[in-house]
Parts: sequence; C-alpha cells; structure tokens
Amino acid sequence: MGNSRSQAGTNFCSHFLPEEQAEIDGLFEALSSETQRPNTSPSSFSLEALKSHIGEALPPEMVTRLYDGMRGLDLPGKAKGPSENVSQEQFMASMSHLLKGSFKEKSLVIMKMISATEGPVKASEVQQFTEDLVGSVVHVLSYRQELRGWTQKRGPGPPPSVQALAAQLFSEMELRGKWPLPGPPQLDCDYDRAAVEDWVFRTPHVATFLSVVVHRGFLLLCTPLDLTTLVPECHVDQERGFESLLDVPSVIYVNAQLPRERRHRWRLLFSSELHGHSFAQLCGRVTHQGPCVLLLEDHDGHMFGGFASCSWEVKPQFQGDDTCFLFSTSPRMAVYTSTGYNNHYMYLNHGQQTIPNGLGMGGQHNYFGLWIDVDFGKGHSKAKPKCTTYNSPQLSAQEDFRFEKLEVWAVGDAPDWEQ
Repeated sequence: MGNSRSQAGTNFCSHFLPEEQAEIDGLFEALSSETQRPNTSPSSFSLEALKSHIGEALPPEMVTRLYDGMRGLDLPGKAKGPSENVSQEQFMASMSHLLKGSFKEKSLVIMKMISATEGPVKASEVQQFTEDLVGSVVHVLSYRQELRGWTQKRGPGPPPSVQALAAQLFSEMELRGKWPLPGPPQLDCDYDRAAVEDWVFRTPHVATFLSVVVHRGFLLLCTPLDLTTLVPECHVDQERGFESLLDVPSVIYVNAQLPRERRHRWRLLFSSELHGHSFAQLCGRVTHQGPCVLLLEDHDGHMFGGFASCSWEVKPQFQGDDTCFLFSTSPRMAVYTSTGYNNHYMYLNHGQQTIPNGLGMGGQHNYFGLWIDVDFGKGHSKAKPKCTTYNSPQLSAQEDFRFEKLEVWAVGDAPDWEQ
C-alpha cells in the first residue's frame, strides 16, 4: 500500500509521526475496503463507505461535508474539480491539512466543506457550516462519552446554545477590503478563500472544532488531542442529580474566555437549586475560594454572569482586577472585558447599614452592570448605554429582574489551603 503512494501523497504523509502515519494508513485501508461499488478504484473510498465507517459518531450532514472537503481538494499535477471518490492522496492531504496544517491549508478544505462549487461562498453557506460544526462537536463528544461530567440538554432540533455559539463564531467574519457592515454579516455577501482563511486565523475555535470532529469522529488515538482546556472537568459534590444552567456549548464558550491555567477544572460552589435561595448561603460558600464564574437565568430566559479573577471577600470596597469580565450566553453569546475607566470590578457586602448589600460587578453603587441583591431573587443590570467598567449592555431582559436559578463555580485548581 505504501509503495503505491505518489510523491504528493508522500509529502503530505510526512506531516505525521510514524505511529500517527501508521494509524492514518490503517484508516484509509479500512475505508477503501468498505467501498463496494463496481468499477471503484481500490485506492479510493465512497461516501457510503465513510458513512458506514463513522456510523452514528457524527451527524450525517457533517460526514457529507467531510467527504466533499476531501474529494474536492485539488492536488498538484492533478485535474481540477471534485473527483468521483476520495483518492488516497486526497485523503492523506485532507487529514494533514485538518490536523497538522496551516490556516491556509485548513481553509482549502473548509472551503470545499462549505460548498462544492468553485469560487466564493455565500455568507449563508458559512453560517450553516458553522452551525453544523458546533452541533457536530457536541454530538461526537456526547457519543464518545467525553463530556467530562457535563450534561447536554436534549430536545427536538439543535439546542439554542448551539445556534448561539455558531452565531458568535460566524459574527467574526468580515468583508475583506470593505467597510465592515453593522451587526452580523449579511447573508447574501460573498466570501473568497482569503476571507475564510482570515476567519480561521482570527477564530481559533473553528480549527479546534474541526480537529475534535476528525479525531473523535474517526476515533484516532495516536494523534494528540487535548480536551482539557476545551471542556473542563465538572465537579459537583452531591449525590443527587444536578443539571447545570450551562450546557456544553455554553461552558465551552465561557471556558475559552478564562485564563488558560483556569480552564481544566470547574468545581460547583453554590447552586440555588441545591443550596437554597439564601444570600447568606451564597456568601458563605463562595468567599475565599479563588477565581469563580457566576451565572444566573432571569425569569425571561436571559442567561448571563461574570468572571471574578480573585476570591470574593465580604467588605465595603471594590475588589478584583482588569482580568474580570461580564458575559452572556443567552439569547446571544458575548463577553465584555475591562475598559480601564474605573476599577469597580467586583463588590460583595452583607450586613451594612449605609451602603448597598449584595454582589455586584461593574458600574457603581445602585447602578451595576450585574447586581444580585441581598434580597435573594432580585437584581439589576443597568447600562445606559453601556456599563462603564466592562462596556457591557443591559444583560437581563428587564433592567430590574427577578431570578430563581444562580450558580457559582470555582475555576482551576482549589486554593492551596483547601487541597
């Protein structure tokens, strides 16, 4: 089999270590042996063979996209345009590009995965590809039982968080050489390969998600894939069942905003579902626990929160530093970082007579970007037009909101005194 490789195929193979190459060779041999069509070259495989091999590990639409990306890949010295089946050279080149390649090489395959036609692709096609990509990551991690303790909410159709994360990734697209349009990209715009390459470069999750799809879809074991900073370990010290407000796309998005050393493990400190609707309980469970993520859902279904870069302390002064941020996960995913205008990053007070009692992030007394009142279940998010500390808009549906569900997670390793 190795002797039949062309020079082009050998060049692409050289991107892999010997043990990785042996696994890639074995994968192609398995795929080509499953191709049963008459008159099909033994050194190629069909879409049916790919679907049969992957089974239910990936959604059918992503399997088709992978196949189109591989068979549409142009190789030096070969005829342009998609081939009838995926040749050995195309398969090796595609795997090399997707797993080991540069942004330019990845974009070559991605363009073919987005559309089988030559030339620019429509923004609407990029949008659908992005939704399929995010949905496939959630699907394959669930199928391979690699959610690391998190649960994915089930229901008809793609979860809203899949569409929200896809919309956030898609919003990174810009028209090259033209004045950026307000709001999300217009769906009838054209994007050439240079624009797609720029998107892949500026939006690391696109390449990361493709790597997850290929690694876990094909169940590659020799080629390295580190999921620890993508999906953190979820630790909940409760015997009874607990379902977080965060599902998989949401936790992937929020986790990516954290300092890298904080992304590998999340530990539940407080949940209104488990620990009750008590501000005193909240204070008692979250203070002196290191950096934390706070998240709540208001009565209108908006989900939002903030990252506290240091331990919460009950005191009348503001605390924290400029690595704190606010975020939203529903109805849209966005993160809002420090403006440098002031240092009102974090505030926690309880039992005072003359100053506000509650938990706040950003803004000022009685006008916080995010505020949880001591009268648990009430809060506000005030921003006219933006929060001065984080440049965040109003995060809740109503300026003064009510909520029942609130969670606080310690992120990263526990403080030294607790270990």
